[in-house]
Amino acid sequence: MDLWACPAVVTGAASGLGAETARYLTEAGARVTVIDIDADGVRKVGEEIGAHAIHCDVADSLSAEKALTTARETHGAARVLVHCVGRGHFEPIVGVDGPMPLEDFRQLVEVNLISTFNMMRLAAADMARLPPMANGERGIILSTASVSAYEGQSGEAAYSASKGGVVSMILPAARELGPLGIRVVGIAPGLFGTQTLFDMEKNLDSRLARQIPFPHRFGDPAEFAMLVLHVIKNVMINGSVLRLDGGYHR
Repeated sequence: MDLWACPAVVTGAASGLGAETARYLTEAGARVTVIDIDADGVRKVGEEIGAHAIHCDVADSLSAEKALTTARETHGAARVLVHCVGRGHFEPIVGVDGPMPLEDFRQLVEVNLISTFNMMRLAAADMARLPPMANGERGIILSTASVSAYEGQSGEAAYSASKGGVVSMILPAARELGPLGIRVVGIAPGLFGTQTLFDMEKNLDSRLARQIPFPHRFGDPAEFAMLVLHVIKNVMINGSVLRLDGGYHR
C-alpha cells in the first residue's frame, strides 16, 4: 500500500509505540489522526508531527464512533488502523490481601482486548465501503499484542489473558475481512522501552536486557514503527502475529 496521502489512524498515540508509529506514518506522507485517552499527551504529539489529534476512550463504543467520524471528516476514511492502546499490570491472582479484585481483571480486558475489537469493527466497516486500490486492497488493521500472550509470567495472568485474546482474533478476522480486501495483522512486542514495560516490571534493571539473545537491550519504539511500515507496504503479510522481541523467550 502506498502511504502517500493515505488516511491513517493510530490509537494509543500519546506516547511510546503509538506516538513513534504516528511519527513514521506522517514522515511517509500519510494523513494521520492520532487518538488517545490522554488528551494533553495526544494533543502534544499531534502538534509535533502535524497530525490531527482526538481525545477518546477507544474502549467506549460511542466515543470511538465519534472519533472515527471526526477523523473521516478531516482526512477521509482510514485505509490504515494501527491500534497501540495497551495497559500493563502486574498483579498476582492471590496476594497478601487476598484474591485479585475482579474489577482489576475487568479493566485490563476492557483496555487491551475490548478496545482492540471495538476499533477493528469500526475501522473495518469504513474500509469496506472504500473503493479497492489497484491490487484489490481496501485497508489494513494492525493490532498490538504482546509476547506475554504466549509466555506470561507469574503475576501476569490477567495481562496475558487480555493480550492472548488479541492474538486469537487476528486469524479469524483476517479470514472474514480478506474477501473485502482488508488485511488483519498483529504485532507482539517483547521488552520495549515504554511506560507499559515500566509499569509491569517494578524493579527494572539490565537483568532483563541480558536475557534477550540479541540485541542485549530493550526495543526502541522506532523499531516497532519500522515493522508497521513494512507490513503496510507488503501485501502478502496477513493473518499473522509477528513477534518483535530479539529472540526473547521467558
